Amino acid sequence: MRDLFVAAVVFGSLPFILWRPWLGILMWSWLGYMNPHRLAWGFVTSMPVALIVALTTFAAILFSKEEKRLPWTRESVLLLIFTGWMFVSTLLAQYPGMAWPQWDKVWRIILMTYVTLMLITDRQRLHWLVVVIALSIGFFGFKGGVFILTGGSGNNVMGPSGSFIADRNSVGLALIMIVPLLWYVRLQTENYWLRMGLLAGGALTLIAIIGTNSRGALLGLAAMGFFFLMKARNRLGIIMALIPVILVVLYVMPPEWFERMHTIQTYEEDASAMGRLYAWGNAITLANMFFFGGGFRAVTGFGGTDSHSNWFGVLGELGWVGLAMFVLLHVFTWLSAAQIMRWAKPHESLAWARDLAAMVQVSLIGYMSAGSFLGLQYFDLFYHLIAIIVITKMLVQKELDALRGAKPANVTKDSMSPQRGNGRMMPG
Repeated sequence: MRDLFVAAVVFGSLPFILWRPWLGILMWSWLGYMNPHRLAWGFVTSMPVALIVALTTFAAILFSKEEKRLPWTRESVLLLIFTGWMFVSTLLAQYPGMAWPQWDKVWRIILMTYVTLMLITDRQRLHWLVVVIALSIGFFGFKGGVFILTGGSGNNVMGPSGSFIADRNSVGLALIMIVPLLWYVRLQTENYWLRMGLLAGGALTLIAIIGTNSRGALLGLAAMGFFFLMKARNRLGIIMALIPVILVVLYVMPPEWFERMHTIQTYEEDASAMGRLYAWGNAITLANMFFFGGGFRAVTGFGGTDSHSNWFGVLGELGWVGLAMFVLLHVFTWLSAAQIMRWAKPHESLAWARDLAAMVQVSLIGYMSAGSFLGLQYFDLFYHLIAIIVITKMLVQKELDALRGAKPANVTKDSMSPQRGNGRMMPG
């Protein structure tokens, strides 16, 4: 039954994608983040549904009469250079048998990021993209939270098998990143019952994060939660969502959970933590040995264990220059989000952009903190967050120009800020 449902939704969406190519991004995101085909048991589990949707989207782009333009900002230009660096690193990889399959996954993610930049061109499309991403990953938070509350606290919350977020550490990081986006969707929802449902879903997701039994996710949750309280509006709602989470920790989680989390303070006595330090040392060695790094999965090939860190993973695989570009992607996205918040603050009509930029920053905090101990450096969502900020910045620029009655300025790769008075753009 699940197979028939997923197949019906996917193939039923194709005519609509041919009519409106941007719907292909929504469908591809649903398949990529929720992996509904992996939740079935029959023929659809091995069907290349994401590829079918992607090819249909490309065909629709060719025949669409919409203007097709990529926004070349500092983020999108750097991402292109970073992708080229990854390709060269793969050509020179020390373990090509491990590197090329990973490259095959990564270049597809980057390609669809650029397709997202091309097709998501207005606020409505951007809003539905965020909704689809938030609910697709949020599904595992809702499901996992219920699982913990109904007696599953002795087990681990897991993600969809065969995906980027299959294991408990990875799904914990993904759920941390999605909580701020769920909050943004709630802020944009007018229906009272939907708002309450999203609040409950956010609380269940927090419980699911704890239920992963991932120490890295717990650290990321703490960092994200602190920054969340600083950035979010309606802090009372956040506190309400935190109450059941605290109760779960105190009364539902087993003693083994507390013992495991306590090892954060005594990492030198924990074999898993020491294994991370060993892997990080291997990553530094690889970066010092090879200018382009050792290539994808080199840290695993070199030392027999994964890096368990976004930063050290990129360092070992892409070298010091690759790591610098990866860090700059975070910095540029953060600065653009801050710029959006400054521009939008005086304008009530841009409150949505201010909220979205703030929540993306919170999501980045979760990614950076939890990602310091969990290797998910090529996760789709990070690159989608970059695209979301680039698109939001473009839309804010256009609306500010419209408010001033001026012709929209061309967007360059430089950081841009509106100049008061004439509505034109000056370098920031």
